[in-house]
Parts: sequence; structure tokens; C-alpha cells
Amino acid sequence: PGPMRGVRTPLQYAVVFALGISLLAMISTLRSVSRASPRSLRTGASSLTSRSPLSTMLSSPKCSTKQSRALNKVFSIGRRGAYVPKQMEMPSAALGGSSQRPATRVFSTETKQEKKPVELPTNDNNPNLLRIRHTSAHVMAMAVQRLFPKAQVTIGPWVDNGFYYDFYNPETPFQEEDLKKIKKEMERIIKANLPLVREEVTREEARKRIEAVKEPYKLEILDAIKEEPITIYHVGDEWWDLCAGPHVESTGKLPRNAIELQSIAGAYWRGDEKREMLQRIYGTAWETKEQLKAYKDLLAEAKRRDHRTLGTKLDLFSIQEDAGGGLVFWHPKGSTIRRLIEDFWKAEHMQGGYELLYTPHLANLDLWKTSGHFDFYREGMFDQMDIEGQEYQIKPMNCPFHCLVYKDKLRSYRELPIRYAELGTVYRYERSGTLHGLMRVRGFTQDDAHIFCLPSQLEDELVGVLDLTESILSRFGFENYEINLSTRPEKSVGGDDIWEKAETALKGALSRKGWDYKVDEGGGAFYGPKIDVKIKDAIGRTWQCSTVQCDFNLPERFDLEYVSKDGKKERPIMVHRAIFGSIERFFGILVENTAGDFPVWLSPVQLKVLPVTDDFRPFCEDVVKKAKALGIRAEIDSSDDRLGKMIRNAELEKIPVVAVVGQKEIDSNQLAIRTRKGGDLGSFAVEDLIEKLSDAIKVGKELKA
Repeated sequence: PGPMRGVRTPLQYAVVFALGISLLAMISTLRSVSRASPRSLRTGASSLTSRSPLSTMLSSPKCSTKQSRALNKVFSIGRRGAYVPKQMEMPSAALGGSSQRPATRVFSTETKQEKKPVELPTNDNNPNLLRIRHTSAHVMAMAVQRLFPKAQVTIGPWVDNGFYYDFYNPETPFQEEDLKKIKKEMERIIKANLPLVREEVTREEARKRIEAVKEPYKLEILDAIKEEPITIYHVGDEWWDLCAGPHVESTGKLPRNAIELQSIAGAYWRGDEKREMLQRIYGTAWETKEQLKAYKDLLAEAKRRDHRTLGTKLDLFSIQEDAGGGLVFWHPKGSTIRRLIEDFWKAEHMQGGYELLYTPHLANLDLWKTSGHFDFYREGMFDQMDIEGQEYQIKPMNCPFHCLVYKDKLRSYRELPIRYAELGTVYRYERSGTLHGLMRVRGFTQDDAHIFCLPSQLEDELVGVLDLTESILSRFGFENYEINLSTRPEKSVGGDDIWEKAETALKGALSRKGWDYKVDEGGGAFYGPKIDVKIKDAIGRTWQCSTVQCDFNLPERFDLEYVSKDGKKERPIMVHRAIFGSIERFFGILVENTAGDFPVWLSPVQLKVLPVTDDFRPFCEDVVKKAKALGIRAEIDSSDDRLGKMIRNAELEKIPVVAVVGQKEIDSNQLAIRTRKGGDLGSFAVEDLIEKLSDAIKVGKELKA
């Protein structure tokens, strides 16, 4: 029948006794380690990796899986809670291993695998999704007014990833916990399967109905609608709003498990800080719960990559509020990356036949009146300053300065094309509520260029711009683009002939590149058609980046001319173009695209050398000196941390190449190398490593074994 409960058999006592002996051996080992100083820990006479009692115990066939896990758990905590990576074998020299072992370090070769971006549908390519989002906005507004009868609705559009509605609700402002209540009410409305009905009314009838429900913001919206008739959408018999549609047929068509309310934010009515502060409720809506989950995963990944967070963690830049919002302070590491970006940009432009300019940061206000900026962009310009009785304007754009340089002397057709390029810092007024890290700032550096050419040269110049754009963007890992061609709007300057030639040249350039593109009919600027290039990042987001734009306006305003072949004075065609858009914004995109894990050629520190003890520091200094002689940005970990923490810190700093130096490395004049992208690469002779790393940096590649 077996032993009685609570009574131990001889076999069980033997097992317990064996476990006790193993535990005592482990405790003895850990005590001997804990008595050592941080430095002696690395150079002690007992190697845990060279058959120490602990390693013997772990490798013993008598050690159960459960025991092994327990011991690993203890060892991973290390002395006094220090982090010792379990996946890394501690250096034999640091732990007094046998000199017969090869001078190598065994690091984890596991590398993080980037998830492939999920291709989610968009409003542009999925009309049903757009209708779902638009109807979700109306259902949310209806739910809000059921729960908060005094709340007034304003506008509620669909947006790229969902929808929002703005409310005026000063008596009982919404709180985050209200979102759950609103969502539950939305689910009741969806379950009721209420029809959405479109109604056309006269302007007078619409006004009468709005006044009856006492919704003053709707009156302002009504006054802004120029088209007739006025359209209203009803949700059942209870709720309606001014709306042009489209919508789903009934609320029951909305997927309840694919809609989620996200957040509450403040927003000024009409974006005017002098008007009322409203509350905006954001939501997201998709066709299926799987799409919603994929979107939420994308949001989590975007948060991990947020350039504002990484900018602080990696000590790249800061926005110092004491100096004012929207002004970027570049820290040493960020400045290093910026310098590399700018140096590459300059070299590519000079090779492409551009001449580099430097122009002032401000100019007489009359210049901005001549260019038209003061008339068309006054709201985006800072106030003028009085200098000796004259008004000066800090520059919002570089274009007028380049026009003045061109106009400085009479040009011949033989000189064209003329290509001017400048990394010019400009300043534009942005409301404080719109500022966002590096993406929306008040002072930024445009990678501006202007080409002055003959009409017959235009297409070739445009192809050259697109080639240069592709060459530069691909260097930073951006190779997937979305292209838009924007054509002549209703109001424009310039004759039909010049517009037709310009649009034909833009289409011809895109055709020669073999790039697919979408046409935005009437979406060009009043002064010329343009090409916009959006880049796609590592998680599938698109960012507006490069612009190529023909301009028939500024040559006219500045009376720019050249002497033609037959001696007549003619107007050149002017091409505006920017590849990054701005250094600041592109830097933010680059940080998020790489998650701060820059390619080795861009990393502010390319090689970090970790001395196991201070005795090995002279050897490390010599390695760093040799590396710097070949232009490698190298440094020594000067902390007094344990080796495990040094390695951990290098990981957090996203150092691309790490070398550990112990006695065996010195004896063999080798370095044990691990890279972030390739894992453990084994040992290299010092000179070989430096040469290979230097070669990899020059061609923009990662170090390989």
C-alpha cells in the first residue's frame, strides 16, 4: 500500500541529503566570490568557467533541471545584486582561468529580430474603413451627448488611424475614466442597429434646427459651408449633425470589438488660442479586432522608438524650456551624428555639381515683401525687429537669399544650370501646443537647394534631383518611397505653356526613374507643380520628406534674367528642392527608424574598449589611440563598474562594437569582439580589427568576421 503520509523513506532521505550537499557547495562558492573586491572578482584564482564547483555542479548529470534553474537564477543575480549576463561566459583571464585556453570571449550570439511591419489598410485604399471611422465619430458624439447632455459638439472628422470629436463641455469636463462609460454607451447604440439617413435641407432650415438645439458652434460651421444644399446625417431619430458623409448603412455595421477610445486632449476652437478651449476625444477604428491589435502593437513599438525618449536616454539632444519651446540643443553625441549627416550631404552635393552658400539669418522686411512671404506666410513668421529705424525680419525661408545671389550679376545661358545649396537655419512661429520634439520646432535647418535652368534643361535637372535624393536617402536606410505629383491649382501664376512644360518635365523625370506615383490634381502650389517623396520607416510608417518644386513666381518677383543665345533677356525656371526637409525632423525620423541603434558609420561612439582591471588600461589606451588615428570614434570605459555592468551599459548606449581586454588579450595582442548587429565575432588581432572596422565605416557597412 506504500508509505504513510508524513513518513520519509530511506531513498527520500538520501535525495534530500544529496541536495543539501549540493546547496552547501554552492553557498561556499558564492561566499568566496562575495568576499572579493570588484577588481579581484575579475582576476581571482578560481574560474567559474574553468570547472569551478558551481560549473561542475551545473554540468553534472546528477544535477536536476530544477536544481540547474535555481542555481542559474542565483548566479544571474551575482554579487550584491550585480547584473552578470548568463548568456556571456566570463573572461578566463578575469577569473584566473588556465593559460592554455584560447584568448576569446564567448558572448551571446542572439540578436534581436525586428518584426516585419504590419500592412494595415488606410482610408485612401479602403473606402469601407473610412466609412467605419466616420460613423464611429458620430456614434461617439451621440454617446457623449446622452451621458453629458450639456456638452456641445463641434467638428468630428476621420483621421489617418481613426477619428476624433471636439466638444465644448466646461461644466463637467471629461476625465480619462469617462472613456469607458462613453465606449459602453457606444456599444449600446451599435447594438441597436440604428439607421444612418442622409437628408438635404436649405440653409435656412439648417439654421433653424441648429438654433432650436442651441448649438452655436454648428452655426459657425454652417456659415463656413459654401456648397448647397446643406446635408445632414441622422443616427436613428435621436441625433443628427451637419455632415457630407460617407457613412455605413446602420450602426450595426460597426465592428464593436475593433473600436477603441484612446485619449482626451485640449484643442482651441478653429485652432485659435484666442477662442474657447475645447476637449477632443480621440478614437481608433478598424474592420476587425485583429487589425486593432496590430495597430495597438504598432503604437507600442512606436512608443519604444519615440525620438524624444531616446534622445534623452542616448544623450543626443534636448529642448531647454528655460530658453524657450521649440528650440533644439544638440548635445555632443547628437552633434557628432548631425555633423556626419551634414558632411555626407555636402560631399554628395559638391559631387553633384552644386555650389554651397552661406546666407544671413535675417534681412530687411522689404525683401520678404518682394518675395511675397510677408503677404502669404505672415502668420508663420516671427515679429519684426527695429534696427536703426528699419524693420528687419528673421528669415523663415532661404529662397530670397539665393535669388539675390543669382541676381548679383548678369547671367548668360552658357552658365545655366546654376545649382545653389545651403544648410540654412530658418525660424518659423509655431503655437506652443503644436510643438513636438524634433518634428515640429521653431528653429530648424533646411537642406535647401535652388536650381536656375533653361526650360530645355528642366527634365534632366529633375532627374538629377531624384537621383541625388535616392542616393542620399538610401545611405540612411530609406529605400521604400511613396511619390505624389501635384498639378496646377485653380489659382496660379504663369502661363499655360510654362505649366504644361513643367508638368510634362516632372512626369518625364518620374518615368525615367521608373517610379510609380499618384497624381494630386490641383494640389500644386500657386507658383508651380511639385513632386513629394514620402519615406517608409522600419515599422511601416510614412513620413513626408523630400520635395521638388518648380517656381514661376520668384523669378518674376525678383526680375531674374539670363541672356539667351540670340541675345535676348529671358526668365530662368527656378526649382526648389529639399531632400531631408530639415535636419532636425530627419534626425527624429532617423532615430525612430533605427530605434537609436545607428549604423556603425553614424554611431557617435563606434568602438568601446572594456578593461577587465585598471592594470589593463594602458593597453586599452593604445588600442583607442590606434583606432582614432584611422578616424574611428573609440573610447575606454573609465568607470569602476564590474565587467557585467560595463557590458550592460554598452548595450544600453547602443555601442555597435565592444571589445573586452583581459590578460589573455594582452598576451596575444588580440581583442574579443561583439557587435550589436552580428553578435559574437570572436577574436581579432588589434591591427586587423582597426583596419576592418575602418573599412566598414568608409563604405557604410557593419563589421563582420
